Amino acid sequence: MTRPNRLMRVFGVVGIAACVAATAACSSSDDGDGNGTTASGGTYTWWDPYPQHEDSSDWAQRVDACGDEAGVTIERTAYDTTALTNQALLAAQEGSAPDIILLDNPAVSTLADTGMLTTMDEFGFDTSEIDENLLAAGVVDGEPYGIPIGANTLALYYNEDILDEAGVAPDAISDWSSLTEALEQIDAAGSQGITFAGIGTEEGSFQFLPWYWGAGADLRALDSPEAVEALELWTSWVDAGYAPNSVITNSQNTVWEEFLTGRFAFALNGTWQVNSAAEADFPTGVIALPGRDGGVAPTPTGGEFITAPVQSDEARYDVTTQIVECMTTPEGLVETATTFAYYIPPTHAGQEALLESSPELEPWVDAVRNAKGRTSDDLGTDYPLISEALWTAVQNALSGAMSPADALDQAQADAEAALN
Repeated sequence: MTRPNRLMRVFGVVGIAACVAATAACSSSDDGDGNGTTASGGTYTWWDPYPQHEDSSDWAQRVDACGDEAGVTIERTAYDTTALTNQALLAAQEGSAPDIILLDNPAVSTLADTGMLTTMDEFGFDTSEIDENLLAAGVVDGEPYGIPIGANTLALYYNEDILDEAGVAPDAISDWSSLTEALEQIDAAGSQGITFAGIGTEEGSFQFLPWYWGAGADLRALDSPEAVEALELWTSWVDAGYAPNSVITNSQNTVWEEFLTGRFAFALNGTWQVNSAAEADFPTGVIALPGRDGGVAPTPTGGEFITAPVQSDEARYDVTTQIVECMTTPEGLVETATTFAYYIPPTHAGQEALLESSPELEPWVDAVRNAKGRTSDDLGTDYPLISEALWTAVQNALSGAMSPADALDQAQADAEAALN
C-alpha cells in the first residue's frame, strides 16, 4: 500500500503557521496511536464545516445515527470552512487526522495534493453511482478522493409580477439574446432587470462562471474570445442600466436582499434560497441559466465531499466505509438535501427520491445535472489562482477601469505568472 509514503508528503506543506500560532484547538483528541481516536476503537472522529448545526440539531443526530448503525460512537467537531482546511493539514502533520472529514469541494484537491487523503479505491468505496459531473470536483490525476454528499448551484429566480407586467414569458428565455431582450422589455415597463454578485472574491467568480462556461470559455485561457463575450454581456447590462452599479460589490446575500425588495425581475442565486423565495412577498419562479447560443449553461457546484484521511491503522477503514455508506444511501442523501435547505443528491437514485417528495425542485435537479466542479478539468490546486485573476478581471471591467478584453488579457498574464 502507498498510504504511509503519501502521508509523509504532508510534512512539507506550508501556509498553516497562522493556525498553529492562533489556537490550540487545531489538534483533535488523541490516544497516542496517531489516529485521534480512543484505544478501544469504539470512537470514530468526524470533522465538518457546519458549526451552525449544534449537537442537538437534525444534522448532528443524523451523524450520530450513522455511528450507531456501524456500532461505534462518532465524536463530531465542527469548524468554519477556512479553518477546517488548516486544521486538517495540521492534524496530518501531527499524525492525528480524524477518520472522516467533510470538505468544501474546492478544498479536496488541496488536501489530496498533500497526500493526506485516501483515494476512494484505496478506501474501498464504489463511486460508480455518483454523477460523474459532481464527482469530478474531487478527482485529482484521475483518482477520486471523496464522495459528494450533495450539491447546490445557481439559476435565475424571477419575480412573476414584474415579468407579467412587462409581457415577458419566462419559458421564452432560451439564450443570451432572448434574456437581453427580456431585460429591455422590463426596463421599458419601468422595472429593474437583473442583479448578480460581481464582488471581488470567490463569490464573484462563482456567479460569473455560468456565463463564462456558457460561452464555451476555458479557465486555462482567460483571454479567449469566448471569455471576452461573457464579460461583455455583464458589462453591457450594467452600461444599459439593466443591472445596477451595486453588482460590483454585491455578495450573494446582498443580491438576495435586493431581489426580496420586489424591484428586480431576476436575481442570480442558489438552491439555498428555495425556502426564502417561497416566503417572498411576491410570486417567484426559477429558470435555468441559458448558454450563449441556447441550452442550459454549466453552473458551478457548491457543496461538500466526504473524505477519508490516511490512517496508520488501515483496519479502521472497514467501519469508516460503513459510516460513509450510511450517509450516502438514496434515503440518506435526501435527508442531507432537506437538512441543508435543498442540497441536491449526487446520484440519480437520490435525485429521483428527492423529486418524489419535492417535485417543485425539478429545475434545481436539472441544473445540478448540468453543473460542473470548479476544480474539474484537472485544475486542482491551480483553480484558486485562476479564480482570483478572473474575479479581478470582472472587477476591472464592471468598474470601467479596463475594457473586458484588456481586463482578461491582464488576468491571463497574472494567472500564468502565479502558476509558473
